[in-house]
Amino acid sequence: MKTAIQTRDAPEAIGTYSQAVRADDTVYLSGQIGLDPATMQLPEGIDGQTHRVFRNLAAVATAAGSSLDQAVRMTVYLTDLAHFARVNEIMAQYVREPFPARAAIGVSGLPRGALVEIDAILHSG
Repeated sequence: MKTAIQTRDAPEAIGTYSQAVRADDTVYLSGQIGLDPATMQLPEGIDGQTHRVFRNLAAVATAAGSSLDQAVRMTVYLTDLAHFARVNEIMAQYVREPFPARAAIGVSGLPRGALVEIDAILHSG
């Protein structure tokens, strides 16, 4: 059985997907870009967008009754891999050890011209 997770504290889905889906003890968070849920605008620069991405992910995790501390896997998509070190520094402010498994992938573009997108898998078992 799967249950969709939705919160107004993160941007509404802009396509045919849920912000997250719970299946038993696992929550799959859809990729978040740095859209501010109140304005649906992107902040300037990699720092502002990365912080907003993690706040969005945390809001969806909270709506699922969980937190980013339960993240077991994350995937980071970057339009410029030169931002990788900065994203790592910011990630450390939102995720504690033991850190989740992670991949970082360079992509040619992201929705709305975003610089970074991150998805996550949470497990509460």
